[in-house]
Amino acid sequence: MKDVLERTLRIWMKKVHTVRTGKVFKSNIQLQGDPLFYAFPNTFVLKNMCKADISVYLGQKVFLTIDNFESSLLPLTVPKSLAVGVPSITSAHFVSGSLVLFVISGKGYSYDYYENTWRKLEGISEPVSHISGDVCCFKGSFCLELSNNLFAYLRGGQIPGTNIYFSDNGGFSFQLMNTDKLSHLTGTLGGIFHLHSMSQVGVLMVENNLGTFHYMEYPLNHSMGIAFSYKNLLEVIMKPYQRGFMVLWNQKSILVSSNSGQIVEHVRLIDQKIFTDLDVEHANINIYSVASNAYELAFLVAEDHLYYGSQNYMGTYVIKLPHQPLWSTHTSIYFEDIGILQVLTPVADPHFAAYDFDKCTVNVQSSLMDEKLALQPCNVELLESTMINTMFTIDMNSKLKLSALMIPRKGENPTPLVMVSNPHALGFKANLNEFGNTFDGNSKYKLDIELKQQHHWGNSDFNFTASIKRHAISSVTVDIADKTLSCVDLKPLSTLISVGCDMTKKIVVQNKISACTMGILNPVQLQKNYTYTIEKEAYDPINHNGEAQDDLIVFYEYKDLGCPRLVYYDKPWKPVVELWKNGIVEEIMNAEYVILEINGLVTYSYSLTAATANCRSQPQNWSTFESDIENEEPFLWNRENYVSCHEDNKDNPLLWPNVEYQVLGGRTNNRVIFGQRNGIYTFHLSVVDPYYSYCNLNTIFSVYVHGALPVTKFQPLFTILLMVTTTLLTAWLAYAIPKQLRSEKGQRLLGFCYQILQLCLRVCFCTWLRGKLRQWLRPRRVKDQNRGKVRVAQKHPETKGPP
Repeated sequence: MKDVLERTLRIWMKKVHTVRTGKVFKSNIQLQGDPLFYAFPNTFVLKNMCKADISVYLGQKVFLTIDNFESSLLPLTVPKSLAVGVPSITSAHFVSGSLVLFVISGKGYSYDYYENTWRKLEGISEPVSHISGDVCCFKGSFCLELSNNLFAYLRGGQIPGTNIYFSDNGGFSFQLMNTDKLSHLTGTLGGIFHLHSMSQVGVLMVENNLGTFHYMEYPLNHSMGIAFSYKNLLEVIMKPYQRGFMVLWNQKSILVSSNSGQIVEHVRLIDQKIFTDLDVEHANINIYSVASNAYELAFLVAEDHLYYGSQNYMGTYVIKLPHQPLWSTHTSIYFEDIGILQVLTPVADPHFAAYDFDKCTVNVQSSLMDEKLALQPCNVELLESTMINTMFTIDMNSKLKLSALMIPRKGENPTPLVMVSNPHALGFKANLNEFGNTFDGNSKYKLDIELKQQHHWGNSDFNFTASIKRHAISSVTVDIADKTLSCVDLKPLSTLISVGCDMTKKIVVQNKISACTMGILNPVQLQKNYTYTIEKEAYDPINHNGEAQDDLIVFYEYKDLGCPRLVYYDKPWKPVVELWKNGIVEEIMNAEYVILEINGLVTYSYSLTAATANCRSQPQNWSTFESDIENEEPFLWNRENYVSCHEDNKDNPLLWPNVEYQVLGGRTNNRVIFGQRNGIYTFHLSVVDPYYSYCNLNTIFSVYVHGALPVTKFQPLFTILLMVTTTLLTAWLAYAIPKQLRSEKGQRLLGFCYQILQLCLRVCFCTWLRGKLRQWLRPRRVKDQNRGKVRVAQKHPETKGPP
């Protein structure tokens, strides 16, 4: 009875079938090109972590499947026209879209498995052996950017001296990397990797049979990981979901890391409840194929044993599964799902070029139920949360709250574990609270997690915390610290956190009083291709090539600007800026920002100078970025290049305290003062405060300045002098003329003036009288002439006028 039960259990935990398709009729299909093969003596199945059914089998033959090996396949070949030489593959890597990158005989190639097209990678001029990357499977441009970052390198190359290539476009092209940051390293290169889980670039260096990870970004750029034994070349597997887990292996060694290489340790073997470090070489076994997913690890040894384990932050523990005859020289293994392991063997067909596949499905959960393994049952019944398969963003000065539900096995008291992969950038606080019971009496626990930047918790050493100005990434994982190996189906809860720009944020300039609501402008007219004129004296050309020669005609963009805000010309003013998130006003922004009139208007100034703004170093202004403006990039003054003048700067001391301070907001009450000109101004506003948000927040808005009187045509000084002179002359004449008139000379002058006046009056009177007389006589002459004509007509009625 016991033997029957064991046979039944083995059938349950292992299902074997052969995949054979498309071979009903005989086919003469021949392979085109050079058949590829794996350059190493073992086998490996590379999974596309974002598309579960797509994989590449690497062995004595190479196969690419898009249906999880559920159909017969032709071996993968490379066109002879590419002249690859020996078609041996040393590395393969899936990228976004339908591309997989291969390193064949030291050169890089891309293969589109939907279009069946090959292309040589651009920019790689020296031999390489591997391509590395960290695939991100969440949706969105941010995740795509992570996946597009790749390295191509020669493993075993001497440092310094070996060329390293990088790509930021998913392998479409590569560039030679500047290795100045690696100049202090010596030894051979074991690999270079994008460790997105810690926002780092990790370099594996090998010297004196010891491997060490070095890091290129602050704060780990002055430290290194713990050294570990590295006697032979190790393949490095970057586990998915950016949790910081790695597997380093060859035929005689298997090592793991849960913190991006800072600590590399042995796998722990469970044998009859005894835990020991697995020394592969001492155990006299040869690892032939390795499989891993986000949380599990398995490897098949040439001695026909299968090992399975779980990989978590408390360690990686494996157990040897009950003996099953699985191994052959072509056999490889891979995880089809959590707890479902596939043992794959290609089978040649003597009558067809396409290979069939023997597939053996191993149900790990069922295998672990074998009494001989003596494993304790899982101590947790349920661990769930809504945070899985979702990527979150924490912007500067923001926080995020997550939660998880845990139901332990009755009578058990498991310990929940919360871990972040990048504690230099992200910190958290967690609370576990009991809240009720299940129907069968089990307690229910809620785990509340609050996350925000490590910098804002205020409990970390300055040298431990990452730069707050720099974007960062971290995963958050909720697991059970003392979870048993039999908890196969109880996978950890993990999500990815971007400490960076929240794309749902935007800024809007408040517009409570506009020129339209006050009746100055008509919104209907503004929408009908409205244009306005800027006088040539009021603006500078954007390219700064001399003064303006003509007036500027500007088309008003009503769709983007709406009605202009109304501003009185002589009143110091600054815009009220609102921060919006997901369509809701979050706050009135008080960060530092700058504005620039996009049409070149210069008839405005600022109320503060560098001295009155209490600057301690020379402030930046738009002239600092004049070269960028000339290149038609007028808005490059942003949070990434802004330098505050309120901090001491030995390289830029305060030499000109009377220059305009052109930054608004923040700690100063700086305002804009408009000149004596009525009209529309269109501004670009850019937030430059590096501590407000990781986003480059900017917007455009318009104002209408009114109330300015026309500019005088004369200079104010000349007008004042003329008025003063006229007033003084009038006062002097009022005093001097009466005094002179009392003298004898004055009397004679007065008499002479009187005579002149009389003569003028007579002349004027006679002229006026003569004119009146002519006006009176003219109508009388006309009447007399008309009467004479009538009389003549009566005497000679037959007389006619001239023809």
